[in-house]
Amino acid sequence: MAHPILFEPVESPYLVPFDGDFKLRKLQTDPDDNPGKAENIGGLEHAIEKLSKLQERLYAQHRYSVLLVFQAMDAAGKDGTIRAVMTGINPQGCQVYSFKSPNSEELDHDFLWRVTRALPERGRIGIWNRSHYEEVLVVRVNPSFLDGQRLPRRPDDLDDLWRERYDSIVAAEKHWARNGCVILKFFLNVSQKEQHKRFLERVTDPDHFWKFNSTDMAESKKWDKYMEAYQDALASTSKPYAPWYAIPADSKSYMRRAIAEIIVGTLSQLRIEYPKLPDKEVAELQRVKAELSSE
Repeated sequence: MAHPILFEPVESPYLVPFDGDFKLRKLQTDPDDNPGKAENIGGLEHAIEKLSKLQERLYAQHRYSVLLVFQAMDAAGKDGTIRAVMTGINPQGCQVYSFKSPNSEELDHDFLWRVTRALPERGRIGIWNRSHYEEVLVVRVNPSFLDGQRLPRRPDDLDDLWRERYDSIVAAEKHWARNGCVILKFFLNVSQKEQHKRFLERVTDPDHFWKFNSTDMAESKKWDKYMEAYQDALASTSKPYAPWYAIPADSKSYMRRAIAEIIVGTLSQLRIEYPKLPDKEVAELQRVKAELSSE
């Protein structure tokens, strides 16, 4: 069994097991223990205060990097969650990438190439809105997309292809972790009923028209296939050094608080401290302090 490399996964009812024993349909999308919007907002603000201090030390130490991966069905709240959780964080220490359909240059490389180029630098928090997992989710549900990938070899049984890609993902994430990248992956587990409610809000409010894509409803009709793809992908790639958390997403305030607290709980385990200056430089600072104080 895989072991932690940089941290112990935060205990949570939403942590996807590492042994592959995972059934997505058994998870709640709106948990019974939801304390309500006001308390969730307060909990989120408290977590953000802690995260801001942790990020400042992370940036100053320049030793670890952090990768936050967000995957979800349309209208689950990825954009709003990223904005809410990272509020108050120094933008100099963050990198945000949103992965759309691969372009011609990206299709000329293996499926991990484009995300590898977007890995966060040491000291920074990288946020991926969708990711390399699109290749075992959207592509699995829409296998015709493989025709444009010009693969040099393509198994007759596509299940073999998905397993190969899971293996590649696990190997890549383990390599990233070994080199100091703290990886946390979040599946925003929204119900189809709630998704359609949010779709209706988008097509009713002119200010939200831009949020709705004509393909959103077509993809929603493939819900069962997507849930099967998500279940297999999460079960196959949740590891102690790169855990998946399937977070209930029908309540946006609950989801955002839960994610922020998991991030804080993880980063709090790292030995991140402000850099310590050599004695010679400390002495020079004391000299400058004395000079300025005497003015």
